[in-house]
Amino acid sequence: MDQGNNSEEDSVGPSEDDTLPSLPPGLSDAQAVELLWQVRAQRRQSSPTLPETVSVLTAPDGSRVYLVGTAHFSDSSKHDVATTIRAVQPDVVVVELCQYRVSMLKMDETTLLKEAKDINLEKVQQAIRQNGVMSGLMQILLLKVSAHITEQLGMAPGGEFREAFREAGRVPFCKFHLGDRPIAVTFKRAIAALSLWQKARLAWGLCFLSDPISKEDVEKCKQKDLLEQTMSEMIGEFPALHRTIVAERDIYLTHTLRQAARCVEAPPNSQKVPAVVVGVVGMGHVPGIERNWDKQLNIQEIMSVAPPSRLGWVLRTVLKGAVLGMLGYACYRAGGGVGRAILSVPAVQSFLERVRPPPAP
Repeated sequence: MDQGNNSEEDSVGPSEDDTLPSLPPGLSDAQAVELLWQVRAQRRQSSPTLPETVSVLTAPDGSRVYLVGTAHFSDSSKHDVATTIRAVQPDVVVVELCQYRVSMLKMDETTLLKEAKDINLEKVQQAIRQNGVMSGLMQILLLKVSAHITEQLGMAPGGEFREAFREAGRVPFCKFHLGDRPIAVTFKRAIAALSLWQKARLAWGLCFLSDPISKEDVEKCKQKDLLEQTMSEMIGEFPALHRTIVAERDIYLTHTLRQAARCVEAPPNSQKVPAVVVGVVGMGHVPGIERNWDKQLNIQEIMSVAPPSRLGWVLRTVLKGAVLGMLGYACYRAGGGVGRAILSVPAVQSFLERVRPPPAP
């Protein structure tokens, strides 16, 4: 995977000892592998002093997971990630991203700032194609929340994941895994769990989220992730939303961390040894991962979307036009031409044609 661009603002910078060593000429592949393995073993600290945001989980085979809880718009979280990876020299780094959001690893800070603030027709169409009209519009509103935070702080999201990606590339034999449930599944399950009235109320609340945010507020959220905190304020009204966006993803992240924490083969005799894993997740997911670590997990249950009942389908058809109108207006109020962009999407135009009353005779 491409390491992406590097900027001073977005990196804590490696020390001379953290870079990969130059290998002597004439080594065989087996000798080179053994030498790099020894270099990593020498760098790995047996009893590292780690940031307070790091929790340690142990697998039955002795493998260890160093779980770094982060705030998604925090410079100090990037330092926590870099410090942990350099100290423990992991076999695997797992981050709270899925394949749909992997592009943020390859962009520099300036590009990401521009992307986060620019909600255009192409993004609206892509969200609707991937998730359907209702889920797509909700995704756009959540992007507007992220853009609001980005504009307030002048900082693009995902800095801790980019830091993890860079640092993993400096550790011999370290693998980089995407650990989050696909965002399309999360949005579809979240929308399916809400009534139409709840969807409209949620859209309205996200639309008018405009409270000022400071960097001090973000650092406080290292005890609770910023976007997770925004959602948790609405748990009383939307418990199903919290379950699908937070609790179910806790389960999925636990599963992927367990998968990563399997014994690895050490040269030269391929002996199985416990793995060392670094997991980088939002602080809001840390308690759930810790609770789920020793539990039996059912991943298939949280990967499916149940079809609506017959009555639900009828009500959905009757009320969908009104909800779409509210969502469209909310998006319009949330930012400039977003509403006009939504109305120009073929899927939305097709639905409006179906629900438009016939002309009077």
